Amino acid sequence: MKRFSFSNVMLVLGLLFIYMPMVILVIYSFNASKLVTVWGGWSVKWYVGLLDNTQLMNSVGRSLEIAFYTAISAVILGTLAAFVLTRITRFKGRTLFGGLVTAPLVMPEVITGLSLLLLFVAMAQMIGWPQERGILTIWIAHTTFCASYVAVVVSARLRELDMSIEEAAMDLGAKPWKVFMLITIPMIAPSLAAGGMMSFALSLDDLVLASFVSGPGSTTLPMEVFSAVRLGVKPEINAVASLILLVVSIFTFLVWFFSRKAEKRRLKAIQQAMDETTGAANLAGPDSRRDPSQQHAPA
Repeated sequence: MKRFSFSNVMLVLGLLFIYMPMVILVIYSFNASKLVTVWGGWSVKWYVGLLDNTQLMNSVGRSLEIAFYTAISAVILGTLAAFVLTRITRFKGRTLFGGLVTAPLVMPEVITGLSLLLLFVAMAQMIGWPQERGILTIWIAHTTFCASYVAVVVSARLRELDMSIEEAAMDLGAKPWKVFMLITIPMIAPSLAAGGMMSFALSLDDLVLASFVSGPGSTTLPMEVFSAVRLGVKPEINAVASLILLVVSIFTFLVWFFSRKAEKRRLKAIQQAMDETTGAANLAGPDSRRDPSQQHAPA
């Protein structure tokens, strides 16, 4: 019988510590009792009741909308910043630019949120924009925060790329923007997808920044959950969290499934190309592998 080592035991305990609260949350979302800590039997009435809770559902839709826009804008800005840091090695202020790009990673969110709040207030007084804080200001704040993560992820991928492919394309007459769109972007596509999903998750989960830069009528899901938890956890909160876990799990499974199929197709294409090359060499015979100067030598 195989004995558990210390590392395996710690791994199991760590996974239980992470995922057991999620399992308990899903179980209690089917609790018929209004008291979260008291089990009253199985029921789905809290999921049905979500349709009538317009305030909570509006905050869910608002958070998803902001997270979607944040993922797109963060990927664009983060990719451009990463390209500048990796491809343009020398320019004035490069060190300062790199520090500004990565500053949100190490800066406390309270400081970032307060700074953005003061900025929006000052801009409203000077130029009259933004007139009020809402979805737009939350989107700007989340983009500022998430673009740094995208820049770090994409920079790591760009440093690993073989620049000879891009140089060969430019030698054949391709413009730099065309090389970037047709060669560089496809090669860093996994990093872009990872950065986009990370930005979406960070924006959907953010509470501190949204609390500073939001206004009336722009309450996000984390803010709604936090305000409700202070008065006691409601069963609807467990139902919403369970639905989010379900959607995330399905999306993760689909990404893994299609990525695995794409990898299998790629390996199959490589193996087929190798087989065709080997078969062509065998059909040509041993004479094709000899030196051409020796094939026509006089007897």
